Amino acid sequence: MTILALGINHKTASVGLRGKVAFDDQKRQLALSQIQQQDLAESVVILSTCNRTELYFHQPNITPREEEADNLEWREKCFNWFANIHQLDHDELRECIYFKQNMEAARHLMKVACGLDSLILGEPQILGQVKQAYHDSEHFYQKQHIGISSKLSRLFQRTFSTAKRVRSETEIGSSAVSVAYAACGLARQIFDDFGKLRFLLVGAGETIELVARYLIQHGAKNIMIANRTHIRAEMLAEKLNVPMQILSLSALQVGLNQADVVISSTGSPDTLISKEMVREAQKQRQFDPMLLVDIAVPRDIDENAGDIDGVYSYSVDDLQNIIQRNLAQRQQAAEQAEMIVDEECKAFFEWLKQQQSSDLIKRYRQDAEAIRQELLTKAMQAIHSGQDSEKILNELSYKLTNSLLHIPTQALQSMAKEGNSKGLQSFSQALKAEQ
Repeated sequence: MTILALGINHKTASVGLRGKVAFDDQKRQLALSQIQQQDLAESVVILSTCNRTELYFHQPNITPREEEADNLEWREKCFNWFANIHQLDHDELRECIYFKQNMEAARHLMKVACGLDSLILGEPQILGQVKQAYHDSEHFYQKQHIGISSKLSRLFQRTFSTAKRVRSETEIGSSAVSVAYAACGLARQIFDDFGKLRFLLVGAGETIELVARYLIQHGAKNIMIANRTHIRAEMLAEKLNVPMQILSLSALQVGLNQADVVISSTGSPDTLISKEMVREAQKQRQFDPMLLVDIAVPRDIDENAGDIDGVYSYSVDDLQNIIQRNLAQRQQAAEQAEMIVDEECKAFFEWLKQQQSSDLIKRYRQDAEAIRQELLTKAMQAIHSGQDSEKILNELSYKLTNSLLHIPTQALQSMAKEGNSKGLQSFSQALKAEQ
C-alpha cells in the first residue's frame, strides 16, 4: 500500500496562495466526494489551517515496489485534481507543493501533530486541528457506509499517541514563546491565584485578545478593559463571552487604582500611564504588589514606573529576552521529540509489515481453498459419472500441486532476478525446517 502526503505550508507558499488552497466545510465535502469518485484513494484526510493545507491519501492498489512510473502517474493525478478543485495555475502551484510518501509521509504527519513543523515551534493548537481533520473524514466515510481505511486510521491513532508522548516526555510546550503568553507567564510567577486578582488590559487589539484568552484559561475572573473606542472593547468582551468592566482611556487612573496586573498594548504614540499615575495607584492600594507589562512599541507605560515600591515593571524587550531563552529550551526539547517521532514511525511500519504479511497469507490461503474446492468438485463429478477413481485422484493431486506451487515459484524466480538473497535464504531455511 502507499500513503501519500500532498501539501503546501508557511515554508513553501505565501499567505495569499495558502488562502487560495484552504478547504472550508463545503469544499472539504466536495473534495472527499471527488477523490472517491475518481478513485484517487481508498481514504483521505484533509488538514487545512491558516499555515498549511495537506492531504493524506491511502491508496492500497499501488505498492512501493511497483513500477516508479505508476507512482508518478498517481502523484500527477492527485496534483492535477488538487490544482483543478482550487482553480489554480499548475506552474504556480508546482513551485510550492510537496509530496511525501510512506515512511516520509508518516513521519511528516507525526511532526506536524507534535508542533515540530509549526510556525511557532511546539505550538499545541495544531494537534486539535489534526484530530478534527481526521474526525471530519471519518464522519464522511461512515455516512458512505464504508468507514475510513483501517491502515490510515491506525496511522492517525499512532500519531495522536505520539503527540501525547512528546507532550509528556519533553518540555516542548512548557515555556512561553509568544509575547502574549510570556506576559501571562510573568503574572503567574508573581501571583498564585488569578481568581482573586484584578486585571487591567489596555487596548483591544489582537495581542490583548490573546492575553485575555490566556488569563481566562488560567482562572482570571475580574478583568477591566480600557480602550480609546468603547465599541471595540465591547466587541472584544462579547467575543470572549465573559463579563468585563469597560473603561475609557480618560478613566485609566480608576482602573490602575484597582489593578493588581496591568498589561498594555496599544498603538498610541504617547505614554498613557505615567509614573505619577502608578504612584497614585499604589497609595490607593497601600503598596500591594503590582505587575506592569508593557507590550506596546512605542511604550504605553513610563519606563521609570518600576522604581515605585511594590511595582514590577517589564517591557516588550524583557519579554523578547524571555522568549529567546524559551525558544532555545524548546529547540532542545524538539530534538528529543524528533527521536520519539522516529521511534513511533518505525513501530507503525513494523506493524504495517506484519499486517500486510497477515493479509497476504490470508488471501493466499483463501485462493488455495478456492482452487481445492473447484478441483474437488470436478473430481467428485467425474467419479460419480463412473470414471476411473484412481486416475481421477492422481489427476486431482497433480493439478492441485501445480496450482499451489505456481505463485511461490513465480515469487522465487522474481527474487532471483532481483538478487533478493535475503528472501531466497529465508525460503531455503523454511524448507529445511520442514524436512
